[in-house]
Amino acid sequence: MGSPRTWASDNATGPVMENTSYISLSRQAVVQRQMQVIANNVANASTPAFKSERLLFQEFVEQAGDGTEISFVQDVAVIRDLSEGSFDRTGNPLDLAISGEGYFAVETPKGTEYTRNGRFQIDGDGQLVTGSGHPLLGEGDRPIVLNPGETMIEINPDGVIGTSAGPIGRVQVVRFEDQQAMQQTEGGLFETDQAALPSPEAKVIQGMVEASNVQPIVEMTRMIDAVRGYQSTQTMVQSEHERQISTIQALTEPA
Repeated sequence: MGSPRTWASDNATGPVMENTSYISLSRQAVVQRQMQVIANNVANASTPAFKSERLLFQEFVEQAGDGTEISFVQDVAVIRDLSEGSFDRTGNPLDLAISGEGYFAVETPKGTEYTRNGRFQIDGDGQLVTGSGHPLLGEGDRPIVLNPGETMIEINPDGVIGTSAGPIGRVQVVRFEDQQAMQQTEGGLFETDQAALPSPEAKVIQGMVEASNVQPIVEMTRMIDAVRGYQSTQTMVQSEHERQISTIQALTEPA
């Protein structure tokens, strides 16, 4: 038989009372972080191609001085839900969605970054750019440029771009071995040290934008559960505090 594991104790005294408080505080810290993740999901429910996130929890066991095992909870990672959002038809020929695994490559001041947000526009130099002005990259990591007067922009599922003047390039769509390792920066962009790989199975859909895969009702339910968890832990902390006071008073009373 192993050493007993302490979560909380109604008859706790001395070090065990402190252990209960530490356990409760570790739980509250995790719930607070969980609320931040949920709030971020809700805030991005209408952000194109946003992927919802959730915390990955892990039990952390530490041995107290009396040999008792104390079990804490900690968050060890944020997991991104990589499932596709729904495709919303916009009719804008510069709006693109990716069906399948893949990302658009864009040029930023920090280097090449990646996104699934396909809301593009034409800047003053004729380049296809993101809403933040970052050029969309085609094959050869070159920006895609339209000449003045070119109309009837058509982009086929393979990413080939054609205009009234004929083909002008191909949208670059890439994938990565470990998408969870990609770091989100800003504006729906991701950066990674991984090598970009071809994504031949991915298809580019013109005139549509991928919606966020956040489910607001699910997130609100998680938020309610998190609030209840925080409140119940706070109640336990308060009860433990009152128990400690009662114990101290009993020990200091004259015989």
